[in-house]
Amino acid sequence: MNQRLSHADTIGLGLMTFAFFLGAGNIIFPPLEGQLAGSNVLYAMFGFLLTAVGLPLVSIIAVARVGGGLPSMTTDLPKGTGTFAAVLLFIIIGPAFATPRTGLVAYEMAIKPLIGTLEDNQLTLSADIILDKTQAIITSLFFVATLFFSWSRGKLIDNIGKILTPALFLLLICLAIGVIVAPQGALSTPAASYQDNAFTKGFIGGYNTMDTFAALMFGMLLVDILRSKGVTEPKSTYKYLVIAGLIAAAGLAFVYISLFWLGATSSTVAPGAENGGVVLAAYVQALFGQPGQWILSGVVLLACLTTAVGLVSACADYFSTLTPLRYRQWVIVLCIICALVANVGLSQLIALSVPVLLALYPLTIALVALTFIRPWLPNPKYAFRTVMFVALIFSLLDGMRGIAGLQNVGWIKSLLDSQTEYMPLAAQGMAWVLPTAIVMLLVFLIPGNKKTAVN
Repeated sequence: MNQRLSHADTIGLGLMTFAFFLGAGNIIFPPLEGQLAGSNVLYAMFGFLLTAVGLPLVSIIAVARVGGGLPSMTTDLPKGTGTFAAVLLFIIIGPAFATPRTGLVAYEMAIKPLIGTLEDNQLTLSADIILDKTQAIITSLFFVATLFFSWSRGKLIDNIGKILTPALFLLLICLAIGVIVAPQGALSTPAASYQDNAFTKGFIGGYNTMDTFAALMFGMLLVDILRSKGVTEPKSTYKYLVIAGLIAAAGLAFVYISLFWLGATSSTVAPGAENGGVVLAAYVQALFGQPGQWILSGVVLLACLTTAVGLVSACADYFSTLTPLRYRQWVIVLCIICALVANVGLSQLIALSVPVLLALYPLTIALVALTFIRPWLPNPKYAFRTVMFVALIFSLLDGMRGIAGLQNVGWIKSLLDSQTEYMPLAAQGMAWVLPTAIVMLLVFLIPGNKKTAVN
């Protein structure tokens, strides 16, 4: 059997992977990080690139090495852990948060600025639930389009990699050229929190993209897509996944660097902006005038759509292996749920996202690192369980501290701070780094046994 893709399909696979990653958060977060970092933009940008580009690339390669996603990477953990972790991550990055966010941001940044705010546009369902009727219609249409492009897994390369992504990339190139040729201001003074900790702020800022989670999920989807194209041998699958990951990483780095520089030179056109969307919109308006809004709308709409398609396809593909529902049935169910969540209760999920990411990202990073060093571990099962347990304890402390601060429960936050105040990076939400790294080194000293040594 032919185990090779054509050059067009190979490039299409890479562009599709890039488009899957590049979504609403990837476009919104870097401009604000850049503005806050100011003259320290290079430090913040480097930290951001590590978690938003480096980790997803390494995760894709880890998936390629084991020939699957989380189930293959968690074989040394207690039975059922891999399935539980996969379901949890798929829910978080799927219908619970990331996918509905794509529809909401597509409306807020791509459609609403073009049509304006309509009168008599609210629909009251209850005392706590008031819907924007236009938003409900647009987000519903958005997920209808998502359903259309997600319908056939075998055509994802053609639909995304060869149609939507080139258009998206051309628009991003236009924006990047404008930022480089005609910056709208000079580098500003860094915000207080970025004066001494720009790198760690950027590092944690990269969590918001959730692309490391996505890499573990997209990796499984990409394996299935390659199989549909006739690539089934592990060696060939590994090669094409690595190529796809490198293309995606290069594209993401290009986008992030240009958006960070945009943010760093935006203090004149968007002073004191509340979020990256405001920074981006004001900058594009200053650069291109009214036509700039059309460029921005095109970039945001395509970025949100391609990511929504990737997330829905990955979730449907995985959930269809666990339930009687088939892939296309899950696509329908997920698109309906996402359309509903995009209009009801999303603000609470957004508010809770940072503590959740602080708790889950360290576990994902530790798992990916263990996957790479597994061949050299004398006792993989003990090593995986010990390292993941330590990472879990300290990441939960970071997550609970975030929740306590969010809910204004000061005494709980003070108690948690007192437990880690003497630990390096604890103040930056990275208390897990040092203990996890130490334990990861110590597990090499644990004697193995014949059973684990064979593996």
